[in-house]
Amino acid sequence: MTDSVLPRDQILCGDNLELIRRLPDGCVQLVITSPPYFQQRDYGAGMGNEKHLDDYLDNLLRLFCECVRVVTPDGSLVFNLGDKYENSSLLLVPYRFAIAATETGLVNLVNSVTWVKKNPTPRQFRRRLVNSSEPFFHFVKSDAYFYNLDAFMVSDNAPKKPRTKSTNVGKRYFELIDQSDLPEEAKRNARLALEQVIQEVHRGQIAGFRMKIRGLHAEPFGGQDGGRQIQLEKNGFTIIRIHGNTLKRDVIETPVESIKGLKHPAIYPVKIVEEFLHLLTRPSDVVLDPFIGSGSTAVACKKLGRRVIGYDINPEYCESARKRVAETPSETLTLFGNTP
Repeated sequence: MTDSVLPRDQILCGDNLELIRRLPDGCVQLVITSPPYFQQRDYGAGMGNEKHLDDYLDNLLRLFCECVRVVTPDGSLVFNLGDKYENSSLLLVPYRFAIAATETGLVNLVNSVTWVKKNPTPRQFRRRLVNSSEPFFHFVKSDAYFYNLDAFMVSDNAPKKPRTKSTNVGKRYFELIDQSDLPEEAKRNARLALEQVIQEVHRGQIAGFRMKIRGLHAEPFGGQDGGRQIQLEKNGFTIIRIHGNTLKRDVIETPVESIKGLKHPAIYPVKIVEEFLHLLTRPSDVVLDPFIGSGSTAVACKKLGRRVIGYDINPEYCESARKRVAETPSETLTLFGNTP
């Protein structure tokens, strides 16, 4: 199959392992999917119904290796799995899979992004807590993977407003400089540097800062802080500027979705897919979901102008996913609804 005849913007019904083997190497920028969880729900057919966990993991890894094959050298794979209790003990299914995936030698694991469910299923357990999170594992084939960090979680990570002008900014550091054992020249240099960074705060250039003074504050341990350690040794102080951008954490908080009339028993949120599309793909990139299920990946791709290939073994799910995507507005893609 050549790139020109890839089944873009189609949801195909059939065995995903057989269908993915029809794709050429390196034709997909991102694989993002949520396979059926082990013995958790009845999806009608296919994976998840294995009697033994090892069989489930073997089947999943067989598909995973094919997913790695079709991903571009700068592409990514994102897999979401849920866990299961057996004999009152968690099996740690997601983490067993993640370890096995990395042990293939085909991928590195960049992050385990935690989906925190704002509305978990209300159950009243007496001997354990309610599960309200699931991992999304981000794998890559090489260190050259595409990564648009600035586009990730933009709405939830707005920069903090600059600190309002105050005569007390940095006051305690002047006092600490005076109390330190630094030579007088080092104290003068520290005061000048402190006055300069305070002005940067007042002008709104930075949101804040921290100052470390030799002999008064714990020294850095090296690594990314190695330069600061050198400054402490050489100058007697170091200043850490804070630019106000919220840290991009490995957490996505969003409710579990429920769509009236949709028969699929496990709908994962479009918002999560959108965030990974922002982070790991560009417009018009090809995205593959080998367990398209309710169609969340296809909906997100249509909304954001990505091209999608979706597989599912259940004809009823395929049809309802196509209908859901067809009802999703888009200014860029209108090709959905094709049958294989």
